[in-house]
Amino acid sequence: MNIQRPIRETPVEEEDFFDMSNLRPKHTGLPMVVWVSHRGRARHDAREKVCRTPGDRIDIDDMAVVGIRPTPTLIEGPLDAASLKLVQKWIVLNEATLIGYWDGELDTVEMLQRLQRI
Repeated sequence: MNIQRPIRETPVEEEDFFDMSNLRPKHTGLPMVVWVSHRGRARHDAREKVCRTPGDRIDIDDMAVVGIRPTPTLIEGPLDAASLKLVQKWIVLNEATLIGYWDGELDTVEMLQRLQRI
């Protein structure tokens, strides 16, 4: 019996997006949803995705990417200066936790317990 696997229709990056944990404003103190993840198969350093739409709304088509190390830096997509400053402040406050999660040293529950709101 020969079983054929379906052809991958979405790029790996889009599939990996669903391996990320979304964090809503009530948990971060940020005005928007952010996503954090384990390293997984990533070929880049630790980063998070930031929904540019304020509130609890999740819009994967309206994202910016912010790198965590060595300092929080906008990598991709536009993000207004005020939002970027808040995200950078939150990353600095939680860098050890975010890196621990990225490196797989923390599971999702541990990461959530350690995150601090701004």
